[in-house]
Order: sequence, then structure tokens, then C-alpha cells
Amino acid sequence: MLKHVIDTHIHVWDFDQAEYRWLNGDTSILNRTYAIEELEEERKRAGIARGVLVQAANNLEDTDWMIRVAQTHPWIAGIVGWLPLQDASATARLLKEQYGAGSLLKGVRHLIHDEADPGWLLQENVLDSLGLLAAQDIPYDVVGVLPAHIATALKVAERWPALRMIFDHLNQPPMEGDPPAVVDRLENSDWATLMKEAARHSNFYVKISGLGTAARKGREWRAEDLDACIEFVLRHFGADRCCCGGDWPVSLLAGRYADTWNAYRAVLGRHLNEDDQVKVLSQNAERFYGLDG
Repeated sequence: MLKHVIDTHIHVWDFDQAEYRWLNGDTSILNRTYAIEELEEERKRAGIARGVLVQAANNLEDTDWMIRVAQTHPWIAGIVGWLPLQDASATARLLKEQYGAGSLLKGVRHLIHDEADPGWLLQENVLDSLGLLAAQDIPYDVVGVLPAHIATALKVAERWPALRMIFDHLNQPPMEGDPPAVVDRLENSDWATLMKEAARHSNFYVKISGLGTAARKGREWRAEDLDACIEFVLRHFGADRCCCGGDWPVSLLAGRYADTWNAYRAVLGRHLNEDDQVKVLSQNAERFYGLDG
């Protein structure tokens, strides 16, 4: 098993520390506090050496909570936090005073998939804030669920070509169904057309994550169900612009954390040589998020 694997997509949330509006009324296993200690044995079993915490709420309380968790758990290499992108002056101040160079903030994200407008990022004040990120070489995580979210990211790239962006969960590819049928549906989808366009921009990356839940088979999915979409992004983005994330604890809706990683390893092993597997499972994450070695 490859050592030093980096999980680029881990969540923690604590209802005593921040408000998580998307969980209001949720009746699933997710509607409780999830502490990083709960993942300890499972992440060792999965062979994960380091991790990146990713925001779960559009507020600074969540960002600060993740930083405190990272400070007390050395295997957490950094966080993807939230900043008030709709207020460029506040974003600039926070980057200067709290979250700038040398901090544990390694990227920024907003829950755009919860916004009514899929073009939320194209507001002028938000674009100004994204320009600040580009100027400081801080990457942005795109958590999209619609082709329109990819189209929006492409417009952001026109405005700020230096901004590095990564599509979380591959922007929810249309992968439901039996594997043979998925291949044709993927290749002929709006998702594929837009992802091919994004792949032509060198600053777009993809995060192989959240695919167990995206398969929409409950706990009955297998590695074969993920093969078509992973092969697609490896083919178009290349082994230098892909990385992996376990999406804990959301991934628990579709089974054990270790099962997710076993499936990703199995698919990557079918399509990549050992050197390229190291890139996707470790080196690309270090480079994209600027993680210390």
C-alpha cells in the first residue's frame, strides 16, 4: 500500500462551534457533531497519512474551528476555509491579518451548490475577492452539482486566469446506473463537454471524491461503478491535475471510509503506473494546496 497518501477532503463539524444550515431538518446520520477523533482508527486502516479539512458552513466560525482542530492534530496539513467573498474589503483584511501566508488556510470554498443562482461566483464583488485569492496564489474549491456550475467556473477563469480551481467530487458526473450504460451517458453529457473545456485550462484540477454517494446505490456500489468517470478525468486532465478525497463523514452514507479508499486505489491501479498513482494520491495535493512536506 502506498504510504503518505493525502486525503484532500475531510469534514468536521461541531454544533457548539458553528451553524450548519444545510443540516437543519436533516434526518440522516449526518445530523450530529462529527469530531476528527472518530476518524482516527479508520484513516489508519485506510492508509491515510495526512489530510485537509474542508469547510462545511458559510461562516468564519467553521473556518476557525477547523484551524483549531488542525492545530491539535498534526496529521491535518491544512484547511480549505470560508471567507466573506461578497465583501472584498473584509476578505482582504482577513487575508492580511489572519489567514495569509504561513497560516493553515490552504484554500477557500463557498457552498455555491446551496445558492439559488448557479452563477453566484460571477457577482462583481465576489469576483473581486477571487482576484485577491489569485494574487496570493490561494486556490479555490468549486463545489458544483450542475453543468451550470462548471460553466460559471469557466467564466471565472476568463476573468482570473491565474486562479487555480479544483472541482470537488468531479462536479457530480452523471454516473448513476450500470457501468456499461454510464460510459455512453458520460461521454455525451453536458458535464463531459464542459469538463473537456475546463481541462484545456492548465489551472483547473479535479478532486476524485464523493463518488460513492454520487453513484446513488446506497452501500451497494462497487469500484467498477466509479471507473468510467475516473478514467474520463484521468484522460482529459492527466495524472498531474487529479487528486483524491474521502469526503468523510458524508461518505458514510454510502459505506465505510476504508471502502471508499480501497475503491479509489483499485480504479487508479487499473489506469495508472506507480509513479502516476503517487502523483494522484499524494504529490498533486501537496502542490495544489501548498502543503508542507
